Amino acid sequence: MEAVPLPPWRTPPKHAPRRPLSQELIVEKGLGILDAEGLDAVSMRRIAQELGTGPASLYAHVANKEELLELIFEQVIGEVEVPAPEPERGLDQLREIAWRMYRVLHAHADIARVPMANIPRGPNALRLAEGMLAIMLAAGLPPQVAAWALDRLYLYVMSDVYEGSLYAAKLRASGKDQSAFFEEILRPLQAYYLSLPGESFPAISANIDSLMTGSGDERFEFGLEIFLRGLETYRS
Repeated sequence: MEAVPLPPWRTPPKHAPRRPLSQELIVEKGLGILDAEGLDAVSMRRIAQELGTGPASLYAHVANKEELLELIFEQVIGEVEVPAPEPERGLDQLREIAWRMYRVLHAHADIARVPMANIPRGPNALRLAEGMLAIMLAAGLPPQVAAWALDRLYLYVMSDVYEGSLYAAKLRASGKDQSAFFEEILRPLQAYYLSLPGESFPAISANIDSLMTGSGDERFEFGLEIFLRGLETYRS
């Protein structure tokens, strides 16, 4: 079928020029792929295809995939707001930041995998580390305690979010809704616990309901509370 000519009174459409290739555009496209399909789908070749260019052209802006993932993580962690230290409520501020990290990272698939065994060094990661460390020092924690607590709190949030992303990937692959998916996992586990001989496993047998209850958010909050209460004992 031939194209219908545009009426003479109609303003011809103008095609928007393609954005020039840049590090910002590459990171933006990589983050979009990660959010939609997960970290394993992100590659230089895939981003080049999405941008309509060859992989070689990307290397003028990003050294390799490792740097690309660091830049994507930097973009994500930059979404976490860090307040100025308030000494009288320092641990409450840490709690708030941990929850912000938890929610921001959960919104971006399995991005929490990137900083595992790889210390983030970008400006946004440093801003977050500086802010958390300053809050702990202002709250009266000794420098060594604050330094190690920064590392442990960061690891706690990242590992919890990463495990959650693994479950999320399994959930997507199953094609089930969340309730049915977890029911399928937990029901056989509960039945197995119930089958254990009480004389050999008295603690488990007597506390099955307690072991099986609690959402991911509730368990994260519990672990965070244990951490913060422990930090409280170090305050001068």
